[in-house]
Amino acid sequence: MSTVLTKSYYAKALNEGSDTASTKSGLTPTDSTVEVPTLGAPVSDQKASFWRRPNHELDSIATQASVFDDPQTLEQYRPPASWENAHRFDPNARWTWREEYRVVRRIDWLIMLWAFIMFFSLDLDRSNISQANTDNFLQDLKLTTNDFNLGNTLFKLCFLIAELPSQLISKRVGPDVWIPSQMILWSFVSLGQFWLTGRASFLATRCLLGFMQGGFIPDVILYLSYFYTKSELPLRLAWFWVSNYLAEIVGAFIATGLLKLRGVGGKAGWRYLFLIEGGLTLIIGIASFFMMPPSPTQTKAWFRPKGWFTEREEVIMVNRVLRDDPSKSNMHNREGLSVRMIWDILKDWRMWPIYAMGIVFMVPVTPPQTYLTLSLRNLGYTTTQSNLLSIPSKFLGMILLLVWCYISEIIDSRIITLASLQVYALPLLIALYTFTSQTSPWVYFAVVTLITGFPYVHPVQVAWASTNSAGVGTRTVSASIYNMFVQAGGIVSANIYRDDDKPLYKRGNRALIAICVMNMFLYAFIYFFYRTINRRRDRIWNSWTAKEQHEYLETTKDKGNARMNFRFAY
Repeated sequence: MSTVLTKSYYAKALNEGSDTASTKSGLTPTDSTVEVPTLGAPVSDQKASFWRRPNHELDSIATQASVFDDPQTLEQYRPPASWENAHRFDPNARWTWREEYRVVRRIDWLIMLWAFIMFFSLDLDRSNISQANTDNFLQDLKLTTNDFNLGNTLFKLCFLIAELPSQLISKRVGPDVWIPSQMILWSFVSLGQFWLTGRASFLATRCLLGFMQGGFIPDVILYLSYFYTKSELPLRLAWFWVSNYLAEIVGAFIATGLLKLRGVGGKAGWRYLFLIEGGLTLIIGIASFFMMPPSPTQTKAWFRPKGWFTEREEVIMVNRVLRDDPSKSNMHNREGLSVRMIWDILKDWRMWPIYAMGIVFMVPVTPPQTYLTLSLRNLGYTTTQSNLLSIPSKFLGMILLLVWCYISEIIDSRIITLASLQVYALPLLIALYTFTSQTSPWVYFAVVTLITGFPYVHPVQVAWASTNSAGVGTRTVSASIYNMFVQAGGIVSANIYRDDDKPLYKRGNRALIAICVMNMFLYAFIYFFYRTINRRRDRIWNSWTAKEQHEYLETTKDKGNARMNFRFAY
């Protein structure tokens, strides 16, 4: 999100000697008598390299300019007294880069690391079905490929249905309460798969897992947004999704060992896989009640009487996040949403293009990824070989995920980064389509590994949706809606490879190529869509005088990203 500042503030920033020039937004200085304590040099003027952040003088002021530096806009954006961090808000607070780096490092270790561990457990329970497939899972339960597709479809459908209700519950009771509760609930279902008996129980557990896990990801993303700025969040989300790959890599090694238990107690190895990994999630879920503070200023508890942060660190955390996005204080972290608020958010047509892309952007690469281990078994590889051969694609995907997310921040373009996935996948899908039954298994393995090791740009798109939402309430609902569309895309993906099309899936690969090409045109449309809106707003906003801008902010009924001083990222 980008909130354009009013002219009177920019004038004073210039008068005080700041380099906060208004050329980017086309603002011109006016006479102003606003007194603002010294601010830091604007970060936007300092370009980051690929390997490291901008080179700041550690003891120089890090505090960035914001709407809180102008007395007129300060009162319009001042956090309400009911906000949980209001007691640490101070518009005159200033801090150095040394202090900010130290605080961010502590947040990374105390908050981000545990989010990583929780997501690891989610993905361990979501991906172990692929490892189970290599141990005659379908044959043991007398299931067909279409039954397996139906199970995946039901999982994603239930996941989709649970997204918004889960977010609403989380917003009411707090993510620090709801997320651990979710984990404990789905861990019982996950380990309960030890006792699967056939098609009915398989489909039932798929549904229950979808219901229990739905909403977890947007819940955690909303929680992380309490601690990080909009420029910090995408890279944290990239590392957040690294746990996805790490879970699949570690899961493959765990499965290689646990699946050898086939025959112990007369049970199949995949049953022990579900039991042990579900038990691990249960332990992490219980620990999460103690590892998730409600907010930056609420880390003290009976088992942690001194808390994690000092008062000074709390002031820095609260004010740096608010200066980056003033809308983060417009709701308490345990404040629910009304039906009217939800309806207004659903009607926000400016977010619809991002939701629409959620359905299709991952479809070209998902079926080959889902069927990787099963395809390797069909090509004659053993259970152990199939699991181990899936590891290179996970490692490649993990590296490309980080590289693509870093590139996204450096070039400051979401569209180019996201569209590059389609460019990457298209030639590989065409190659896959040309394969015949005579193609070498190793050639097939090489191409499918490159496809399934695709640059996972989903974190960029998630952060993009969060950035273009404005306000905690809007971000809560929009994150759920976006993820619902992503799960709908998963349902589409789960039904492209059909039983009558195996083992080469010619018809399915032809469909994937067509969707890949379509996605390129859709991203081009979205680019011009947001650019047109921003340029129109720039033209209108810059034509107003300082008085007109302030009058607009004081009297407008526009909210969130509908406000004239909001600029969309693209």
